[in-house]
Amino acid sequence: MRFSAWEILKQGLTGNKGWTPHWRSPDPKSAYDVVIVGGGGHGLSTAFYLAKEYGITNVAVLEKGYIGGGNVGRNTTIVRANYMLPGNSEFYSHSLKLWERLEEDTNFNAMHSQRGIINLFHSDGQRDGYARRGNQMLSQGDDAILLDNAGVREKLPYLDFDQTRFPIYGGLYHPRGGTARHDAVAWGYARGADMRGVDIIQNCEVTGIDIEGGVVKGVQTSRGPIRAKQVALITAGRSSQTAAMAGMTIPVESHILQAFVSEGLKPCIDHVVTYGMGHFYISQSDKGGLVFGGDLDFYASYASRGNLPMAEHVLEAGMTLMPMIGKAKMLRSWGGIMDMTPDGSPIIDKTPTEGLILNCGWCYGGFKAVPGSGYSTAHLLATGEHHQPAAGFRLDRFRTGRGLMDEEGTGAQHNLH
Repeated sequence: MRFSAWEILKQGLTGNKGWTPHWRSPDPKSAYDVVIVGGGGHGLSTAFYLAKEYGITNVAVLEKGYIGGGNVGRNTTIVRANYMLPGNSEFYSHSLKLWERLEEDTNFNAMHSQRGIINLFHSDGQRDGYARRGNQMLSQGDDAILLDNAGVREKLPYLDFDQTRFPIYGGLYHPRGGTARHDAVAWGYARGADMRGVDIIQNCEVTGIDIEGGVVKGVQTSRGPIRAKQVALITAGRSSQTAAMAGMTIPVESHILQAFVSEGLKPCIDHVVTYGMGHFYISQSDKGGLVFGGDLDFYASYASRGNLPMAEHVLEAGMTLMPMIGKAKMLRSWGGIMDMTPDGSPIIDKTPTEGLILNCGWCYGGFKAVPGSGYSTAHLLATGEHHQPAAGFRLDRFRTGRGLMDEEGTGAQHNLH
């Protein structure tokens, strides 16, 4: 069933009894051309673009839980293309273009809202850094506007401009940035892939990877063995564990990133706002909740929850930047398991095992990368060649040292990215 204004009207007039499931719940077949391990945003988008762009539909997406239960449903929903260094900048630029046609491609309302992102700066050095970043964004065809203090005051009058320690000098405005509804992104890609013949198999945990003579042959699952010509490991914070099933040790650590949402409020924050001196970022959802987050918890963990000291740290930064949020009640918090690489940039590459593809290491960039990651991984699976915007995301850069991308200039420590 396709969504349309006529269909919504018809269903509304007939009691909404004619809607069909968004995707099938098939039993796994004994063999597929491609098995994708991980039913998050990256895995689902890979399946979608394999079917849409390359006509490869004998594909299974295996998810040990339910669709939308992992990191794709545990994030702050920010979509942007304001990276600076070669390797990252062109990839996220490509991903943003895919975001802008996502709803048309999938025939599903992902609630993509290009409300604009404003990155605040608080010193001459930060201003110069953002000016450089903005010029890089403009040079590759994206949008960037450098705002002075008055320009920020016009758009964000509710900030505390009188704070003496970190005064607000201005901000880098990225108008095409914004947010999307994370659950709807997963559902849209799942539905779009299913409509094209892909099997979305939930509650199917992969327990082993079959390799013979250096060639992948399939996977072992909680629902029986499945043969495959190619296997893609796209499991975010669990990447180290799934790679270990194939005998690989990969340069990834898993860290927790907490996020928070307040009670529903009337519209008060029109943009996504980031605090340059407090690592705090905030937006308002369409349901009215203030969605915000900050730093990692700074210790390795697989627990999908956070700790109280980091919650206090994030809330202190928020209160410093915009004291008005102190009047709002916090409704809930959650933690996403971040797969962190030493240079803060992802991996989309073949592995030493023939037919085995690895997609991981997205650090803070996971949600905004969903369309671009799926498109580039599908290209690699279908053609055997790297998609140009993701050509720098090689696994061997950590062994050779060639092509490392330190986007934030923080060095080779996973938890600092």
